[in-house]
Amino acid sequence: MEGDPTLRLRVFNLNCWAIRYLSKQRQERIRLIGDMLRREGFDLVLLQEVWSEQDYSNLKAKLGGCYPFSYYFRSGVIGSGLCVFSRFPILDTLLYQYSLNGYPYMLQHGDWFCGKSVGLDTCWDGGHDRFAPHSRQLHAEYCREKDGYLPHRLVQAWELAQFIRHTSKAADVVLLGGDLNMHPEDVGIRLLRGWTGLRDAFAEATRFEGCEDGCTLIPNNCFTVKSELLPFPLGIRIDYILYKAVSSFTVKCEEMKTTTGTAPGTDIPFSDHEAVMATLHIQRQGQAAGANLGTAEPTLVDVVTEARTEVGVGLGAARRQRYSTGRMAVLALLLLLLQAAAALGTLAGLAAGQPFPKLSFSLLAFLAIGVLLLATCLHLFHTIEVKMLQGTEEQMRMALRVLQERL
Repeated sequence: MEGDPTLRLRVFNLNCWAIRYLSKQRQERIRLIGDMLRREGFDLVLLQEVWSEQDYSNLKAKLGGCYPFSYYFRSGVIGSGLCVFSRFPILDTLLYQYSLNGYPYMLQHGDWFCGKSVGLDTCWDGGHDRFAPHSRQLHAEYCREKDGYLPHRLVQAWELAQFIRHTSKAADVVLLGGDLNMHPEDVGIRLLRGWTGLRDAFAEATRFEGCEDGCTLIPNNCFTVKSELLPFPLGIRIDYILYKAVSSFTVKCEEMKTTTGTAPGTDIPFSDHEAVMATLHIQRQGQAAGANLGTAEPTLVDVVTEARTEVGVGLGAARRQRYSTGRMAVLALLLLLLQAAAALGTLAGLAAGQPFPKLSFSLLAFLAIGVLLLATCLHLFHTIEVKMLQGTEEQMRMALRVLQERL
C-alpha cells in the first residue's frame, strides 16, 4: 500500500474435510479446490481440516505460481489441519494449541487427537502495512440439545480472544477465518467478537451472494449429515471471516460470497462445508484508531457472565468425573492389595490351598491392573481439565470485575 492509501483484499476460507481414508472423494476435491484457487486468484487463502501433509504438498505445488508464500501448522497426533496460502510475504508464524480439546476416550469424535489450535501468520503487503491473519477451528458441537463440549468450546473461544488481543497489537489489520463450530447467536461467538472487536464479514457486507442467511452447512450438500440439520431447514452458519483495523486504518467488507453446492462442471461439492469469500476494502487514515472493545461494556458484561456460568457448569461436571475416576482407581488398588495378601498368605502356608483357580486369579489380577491404569490416566486427565476450567473461570471473573468498574 506504499503510495496508495487503499487496498482491496480478497480472502478465501474453507473447511476442506480432507481426512485420509475417511473423507469421500478427497483427492478429487483437493484437485478441484486447487483449480478454483488458481482460477480466482485470491490474496489470502485460509484452509482447515487439511489433515494430510501430502494434500498440502499437492496444493502447494499446484498453487506455487499464484500463491508464492504458504505455511502448514503442525499440531497434535494427526496434525492441526490448518494451512495458509498468501500472495503477500509471510514474515513469521505462531501456533497456539488450546488447553482443552475434548476427551481422548471419545474416539468416534477425534477432536482431542488433532490438537486443535489457532495459527497466526504475519503478512506484509510490500508497503508499510502488516496483516495478522488467524486460521483456526473450534471443537465440534456434535449434539446441540445436549452439548457436553460447550465448556471446552468456550474455553477455546476465550483463549482465542485473548490470543488475538495480545498478538495483534503490532498489526494494522487483523483477520480471522475458520470453522468456529458455533452459530452466530451462540455465546462463544458473542464473547469472541465482543472481547476482540472483530466484525463479521457477512453482517457487514455491502453485497452478498450465496446461500440464504450465509449458511455454510446446507441440507442439499451430498456430504452433510442430513439428520443433524433437521432443526435447521436452511442450514447453519458456522464458518466465518472476521476482521478489524487496529491502527490508523479502516476496513469495510465490500462483498461476501459463499459457494452454493457442487463445483463448476462437476456433480460434487468442494467439501461438506461451503466456502466463504470476502472482499475487504482497507483504507489508511490520518490518525491512529483506538483498540476499543467491539461491544458496549454493559452488553459485554452480560456475555462474559453467561460464558462464565457455562464454564462453571463444565467445572462442576469435571470435578464429578475426577472424583468418580479417582474412586475407581482406589477400588482397583484395594482389589490388587487383597489379591496380593491372599497370594502371600498361600505362599506362607497360612491357607489350606489356593482359594481361587490360578487362571481366574490371574485374570482378575490383570483386570484390576488394567482398571487401575485406565482410572489413573482418566483421573489425571480430568484433574488437568478441572485446573484449565478453573483458570478460565477465574480469568473471566477478573475481566468482569474490570468491566463493572468501568460502568
